[in-house]
Amino acid sequence: MTAPNPKRRTVSTELAALAMGVSEATIRKWASRGKITRYGRKQRAEYDLDELLALREDEAPMPTVGRQTPDL
Repeated sequence: MTAPNPKRRTVSTELAALAMGVSEATIRKWASRGKITRYGRKQRAEYDLDELLALREDEAPMPTVGRQTPDL
């Protein structure tokens, strides 16, 4: 674990999960696999909000060009 940077905006596991639209277990799994960086103390995990938002943008589905939705 790394000490928090004063410029880093960190959020709890609960808020990280909410921001990413996944479960808290998924956030912990991503951290253990190195997909995201875990900060904080042993009993208080925190995650960099900017890192999470960048990851969300990278994983956003690409819009399909020319695809039409059927009329309902």
